[in-house]
This record gives sequence, C-alpha cells and structure tokens, in this order.
Amino acid sequence: MVLEGDSDMESVVAEIETSEHDVETPHGRIHCTMKGIPKGDRPVILTFHDIGLNHKTCFDSMFQHEDMQEIMQHFAVCHVDAPGQHEGANTFSTGYEYPSMDQLSESLPLVLKHFGLKSIIGIAVGAGAYILARFALDYPALVEGLVLVNINHCAEGWMDWAANKVTALPEMLIGHLFGKEEISNNHDLIATYRHHIMNDMNQYNLHHFVKAYNSRRDLEIERPIPGGKVSVRTLKCPSLLVVGDSSPAVDAVVECNTKLDPTKTTLLKMADCGGLPMVDQPAKLTEAFKYFIQGMGYMPSASMTRLVRSRTASGSSIHSMDGNRSRSHTNEGNRSRSHTNEKRGRSHTDSMEGTANSSTALKSTEVSC
Repeated sequence: MVLEGDSDMESVVAEIETSEHDVETPHGRIHCTMKGIPKGDRPVILTFHDIGLNHKTCFDSMFQHEDMQEIMQHFAVCHVDAPGQHEGANTFSTGYEYPSMDQLSESLPLVLKHFGLKSIIGIAVGAGAYILARFALDYPALVEGLVLVNINHCAEGWMDWAANKVTALPEMLIGHLFGKEEISNNHDLIATYRHHIMNDMNQYNLHHFVKAYNSRRDLEIERPIPGGKVSVRTLKCPSLLVVGDSSPAVDAVVECNTKLDPTKTTLLKMADCGGLPMVDQPAKLTEAFKYFIQGMGYMPSASMTRLVRSRTASGSSIHSMDGNRSRSHTNEGNRSRSHTNEKRGRSHTDSMEGTANSSTALKSTEVSC
C-alpha cells in the first residue's frame, strides 16, 4: 500500500532537476552533479566523498532516503567527485600530475564560481572531510557549516605508510572504510564495496587519489583558549563531527574534536554503526543533519523526521550523557545570524538532546569542554 504522503514525496524526488558538469581547474577537471536549483543567498549543500568511493556509492543511501527529501526542498545539493573518481571516468593520460589535498581544496572556489554559489554547507567523509576542512580554514567566508564524517586532521604516520605499502589496494581501502567487526560480520556489505572498488572504479585513477590522500599534511589546527592567542587556525563555522562507534576512524575523530573550538563543534558518535554512517544509518544521520541545519537558523519550522515520530527497539542501547556533558557551546545564544535575524542559541544541541532522551539510536552527543 502506498500512502498519499509517500506518493507526494516520490513526486518531489522525481521533480528535482539534476545536471552534470565538468568544472575546469588549474589542477584538472572536477566532475560535479547539481541536484535542484540554488535558491538566492541560501547556501548549497556540497558533498565530497572518501577514497575508494564516488558521490553515488558514498552518499546515495542518505540522499535518496525519504527523510532527506524535506531538506532537499529547501537546499540544492552539489555532489563533487575528485578527479577521475566518477562513474565512467577516462584514464588519466601519462604524465598527468594528480592534485594534492591542498590543491583539491583550492579548486573548490572555482566550483562555487561555476555555479554562481556564495556559500556552502558541507557534508564530507574521510578524504573529502579533510579537503572541506582545509577549504573552510582557507576560505571561511564561503563555508557556513560542516558535517565531517571520519575526519583525520593529521598527516599519515610512518607505520600507516609502511602498512599501506604491503597491502593490496582493495584490501587497504576496505580496512580504511570499515571496522574489523563489520569486515568479520557484514559479509554482504563488504562484498558489495569490494566489488565496487575492484570493478567500478578506474584503478589507475584511484591509485592517484589514494596516494594524494596518504601524502596529506597536518591541518595544523589549534583549539582557541580564552585569554590565549587572539588568532589561531581553527574552523570558524559550526561543525558536526560524526563517527560510528565501531569505525576505524574513532580515535582520529575524537582527537580532531580536541583541536576545534568547543563553542562551535559537536562530536556525534552513532551506536551500532560502522565506518559509513550515511550507508549504515541514513535515517539517523539525516535527522542529526536536520537538527544541525536548524541550529544554524534554517528550516525552523521543519517537521520532525520519521525516526522521531516512530521509535524503534534499537533505541534501548542509548546512553544519554545529559547529566555530565558540558554545555559550553550553547553560550553563543546571544549571537545572531544577520541574514536570518534568528539566534543560534541551544536549538541544535537541544534537538539532539531531545532525541537521546526519546531513546533514538544515536548513542551519544558529546560536546567538547
């Protein structure tokens, strides 16, 4: 049986205009997919995928989920594929020099210029999270908010470098994307992504992207200290760091959180979730993203997601941290966004807190202190 609301939502999805573009940059051609039409001064949601993936294998599960459609009625979405990583990409010519992570971030202003965009809200994973974080550090006026999944702000250590040298590329990528528990227990998921990496990705191009990520340098971010240096290198925009509780990136994400401004950053660990929350728990990540957007002053009257309206038994594993978590980042309530005249205040944190109290499957919302 198809409910009337479901039918209406399907028609909305079908009506979203989609166009593909190849944006020329000094560092190569970047393939972009625009869904929807940018709306005036409103930012566009811009995504960037991880190594071993492209925008479809990384984000389709989330952006095709029915709970995401309400957000897409308010925002256009620009999916960015790293050079040579999109479906059907031609093999790089001999002698092509693949851009570094720094150069990829420096290419993004040209992507925004191509589409006539003034600012973005970024959602990115792994290598893409690193690229968007560097972009936000270098071009803070162009980034209104960031959702960074599995971010590692550090350069690759020599032990990781040595291990990657002796591991076949597909297996190295599987170990990067998924936790040991997933690899051991979720054979269908792992087989699907292993097949994608080995058969759907251009192996020559993929090798170059992986090499660029493994050659990244530290972001050199520093947590602001009251009374300390007036200007430190840190993200100026609201940021949501996301990681699954069995992800191989947990330690890196937690460490990154300690380097960011606690008044602007939230660390979200998702329960019963592996290395790719947007694939493993798309409804829950979409809900968190909606609260994040509302905390920025957008979509204030948006409806609660289906996850909130209908709780599942998986919520029994939730451990709320309300009793002992710091609320320091909510002290910015008196600051206002000039383009909305709405106070940021506690809206985005309280929404997530309410979710935890209602026994959703988000394990914890940790706020830096």
